[in-house]
Amino acid sequence: MTAKPLMVQGTMSGVGKSLLVAGLCRVLAQDGYRVAPFKSQNMALNSAVTAEGLEIGRAQAMQAEAAGIDPTAAMNPVLLKPTTDTGSQVIVDGRPIGTMPAREYFAFRHKLREHIQAAYQRLTAEYDMVLIEGAGSPVELNLLRDDIVNMGVAKMCASPVLLVGDIDKGGVFAQLIGTMMLLPDDERSMVKASVVNKFRGDSSLFDEGVAILRERMGVPVAGVVPYLQVDLDDEDSVSSRLAVRQRTSAVDVAVIRLPKISNFTDFIALDVCEGMGVRYVSSPDELGRPDLIIVPGSKATIADLLWMRERGLEDVVQKAVRSGVPVLGICGGYQMLGLSIADPLSMEGGGEVAGMGLLPVRTVFGKDKHQVRTTAQFCDVQGALAPLSGAQAYGYEIHMGITTLEGGAPLLKTVDSAGSVRNDGCQCGSVYGCYLHGLFDSAEVAQALLAGLLEAKGIEISGGQSPHAQDMRAYRQAQYDALADGLRASLDMNLVYHIIEKGLR
Repeated sequence: MTAKPLMVQGTMSGVGKSLLVAGLCRVLAQDGYRVAPFKSQNMALNSAVTAEGLEIGRAQAMQAEAAGIDPTAAMNPVLLKPTTDTGSQVIVDGRPIGTMPAREYFAFRHKLREHIQAAYQRLTAEYDMVLIEGAGSPVELNLLRDDIVNMGVAKMCASPVLLVGDIDKGGVFAQLIGTMMLLPDDERSMVKASVVNKFRGDSSLFDEGVAILRERMGVPVAGVVPYLQVDLDDEDSVSSRLAVRQRTSAVDVAVIRLPKISNFTDFIALDVCEGMGVRYVSSPDELGRPDLIIVPGSKATIADLLWMRERGLEDVVQKAVRSGVPVLGICGGYQMLGLSIADPLSMEGGGEVAGMGLLPVRTVFGKDKHQVRTTAQFCDVQGALAPLSGAQAYGYEIHMGITTLEGGAPLLKTVDSAGSVRNDGCQCGSVYGCYLHGLFDSAEVAQALLAGLLEAKGIEISGGQSPHAQDMRAYRQAQYDALADGLRASLDMNLVYHIIEKGLR
């Protein structure tokens, strides 16, 4: 049986396509269908690792989780991870094939069509329905030739289209009606309904707007979706999570907002932990004296290290360490905390730079990328984070380079999906680093971290109660259910099912 497709396209980036696809995945799964997400090409610095050790966009992994299935590389056959303002690492079928400037990739992308088609066909052979997510706008007129993300994919998959506009940004009539007007006749006929997303207030006040959209676009409005307060993994660095926030909390965690910050979803677990406040800082003045400094992952480790150096952030982090503030580096941040980073094969432009000198480790970039799911146990941890000793963690690794210890002690003992056991990371005084993304998703780890930081501040836990942390697996499941409830209440699901069943007929 071949799966039935439905494509969600947007009038621009950021209209909520990823969230709507995740919610629809959950609704259809709740209704008993085997459903999978699909995005032909994604551009994001947040990524995930599949069970077979392949890399895909974080949004598609999140959508698969909402559908109750394990993510696979077929759900996102092409992933672009920007390394500079004009170039990206190109990942095809879960493996990097190189780094390309935008102009080179634009000329190359038509060769990826067969990979996209093969990936989609693998999904259609296994599932009842495939929910396809577009990218940006389908009427970027200068990019339509050899399109592999919007209407080109809808045609390839013979998929009907829901067109989504964002009313919160304003101009939703221009967004939706203008997009329909710019589509050629054959593509306009593929749009079967529109969706108005992110409405604040009483949606009945938009009844006249619904009538106008229906008349001007010639297709029904499938629903007016409210601004849903659900907390799911964000896809990229335009996330509102990265805005500088001042929040009164018992424990203050400062994350360095690197220009090419990646996988900042690592810190959602801390953000939802009672008693802990997470903020992102990009200048020395913003840092203050937090209880913990985190240097996160980066897609351009050397460039982001030099950025920290130029802005004076390296100096203030080093001073904070000398004054007793603990510092934790994850992935690229771990590499930055070391003695040196060498790039002999020019994976990031070549050369060698001195690290921050806070951990006795050295990193050398190679051509291979380490991508694996991992479980881990903290070793005997010293200093402010001592309560983490023995705590169990789970997550994944995505990194270039091999890091060698010249002193200190390992931070974690890890077991990867192939059963290989090894040490990971380093600890030295009040400085810690490791490669494990998702480090705090285990409630045990987040809880132990909070306990250690509270103890370091001399704050006693009232009544002997342990601080409360979320287990992120259970937390995300509750968020998917809340999202599905919101869509059921605001979308005409009978119409959505009718569009899926009828297809392009």
